[in-house]
Amino acid sequence: MRGENRRVLCCLAAFAAVLGVVVGVTTSTVVSGTAHAAPPTGPGIVSVREHDARNLTLTVHSAAMGLDIPVEVQRPADTGVPRPVLYLLLGAAGGVDGVTWATNTHAMEFLADKNVNVVTPIGGMFSYYTDWERDDPRLGRQKWKTFLTTELPPLINAYLGTDGRNAIAGYSMSATATLSLAATTGDLYSGVAAYSGCVQTSDPIGQQFVHLVVDQWGLSNAENMWGRADDPQWALNDPYVQAEGLRGKAIYLSSGNGLPGAHDTYNGEYSLEGPFGYADQLVLGGVIEAAVNYCTQNMRTRLDSLGIPASYHFPGAGTHSWGYWEDALRDSWPVLADSLGL
Repeated sequence: MRGENRRVLCCLAAFAAVLGVVVGVTTSTVVSGTAHAAPPTGPGIVSVREHDARNLTLTVHSAAMGLDIPVEVQRPADTGVPRPVLYLLLGAAGGVDGVTWATNTHAMEFLADKNVNVVTPIGGMFSYYTDWERDDPRLGRQKWKTFLTTELPPLINAYLGTDGRNAIAGYSMSATATLSLAATTGDLYSGVAAYSGCVQTSDPIGQQFVHLVVDQWGLSNAENMWGRADDPQWALNDPYVQAEGLRGKAIYLSSGNGLPGAHDTYNGEYSLEGPFGYADQLVLGGVIEAAVNYCTQNMRTRLDSLGIPASYHFPGAGTHSWGYWEDALRDSWPVLADSLGL
């Protein structure tokens, strides 16, 4: 077991060095939304921009963070009756860099004929979409769990006229967050899908993973998020520890094994550009995916031990890249749709 732990920690060290290349973020000043000089007294929809009959951007004020946050929405194919909501979260950059499901995949086209409201907040770089204990000098005030579970849903339900049912899905950093949110918020979400995430956070390896994401690449301090290593917040936000909270929900987990697969072709649709980008995707993206696969397999063992059923997708190959996340989203749709009554 010690040898396995050393292997995983070596993978995580490589992960820290290359995360920015793979996800395409920068180390410039983080902006997760627009700060209010004189914030409103509570959360609310500040403005609405309609792109077409089906797609719009809501600017939603978070009172918890004092920010106006863009929220991308795709309406259902049929709005004749109230429809459920799929909250589709983003990775380490939070979409601030313009890299989203809509820009990097055909996910929105796939969901376009489905009777579901698709909601994607833009922001939350390196936040793990959680409530931080303290304001961070770089990231500022991070209260994403409050925003996603308390502030945003009532506004979405009222504005879109939903039927009140929700599911949540995400990849990489947000795969951890989706399972944590689903496990710790009662019956808010009936279904959850996590693609290529390290879904354990409070054991030494999981903590190292989080520190590498938040500290090494996010240039922030994960102790501002959940405190020191012995702070109970680490375990309280750990989907592995809080797995009992997933009982009764529709669950989908996926990860590749890090070996090159169908989407890892030179200058392919889902490949990073040029020889250096391609090498990064194969080698470094492979290391990252091997590390998150370790976590995902552990989560499967945990759910099995509790007798909690889930659907799993472990393809024979795959790096930490968009083609496999789009595949996983499509593959998980029956699970999510069933949880939403579709």
